Amino acid sequence: MTARLLLILIGLVVVLDLVTKAWALMLPASGLPILPFFDLRLGFNTGISFGLLAAEGVNGYVVLILLTLGIVSVFLRLAWISRSSLERAGYGAIVGGALGNLLDRLPDGAVTDFLDLHAGGWHFPTFNLADVAISTGVGLLLLAADRLPPAKGKG
Repeated sequence: MTARLLLILIGLVVVLDLVTKAWALMLPASGLPILPFFDLRLGFNTGISFGLLAAEGVNGYVVLILLTLGIVSVFLRLAWISRSSLERAGYGAIVGGALGNLLDRLPDGAVTDFLDLHAGGWHFPTFNLADVAISTGVGLLLLAADRLPPAKGKG
């Protein structure tokens, strides 16, 4: 994957995420059942993954923004120096998802979530397309790592 394709992937993830979040704001308050185990249900997350480390006040908000920018910087650098297209795609998906959530968080300190998986009264924490991109990126990185040649033993 070229640097240009990497940037296109990141931009595509950010745009799709923000467009779907804007659309989700129009969901009915009661949610919208799609499948017996999947609804579209609007929610807002002031923390990070699964609502952990919820931003409390200005300090929490600033810490989350700075943490996200730091992670994005590191992963963007790793993508840039990677020689594997699969790794670059993984890092690109993670960066795009993180930037999508960051841009969504900036105005009010919360990320818009709307994808709700459930079964038998159990609900997975509601999430969004940025979260899907981040999870997919991690999966691609694991797949890329699995394709590495075995390490040579020291003899």
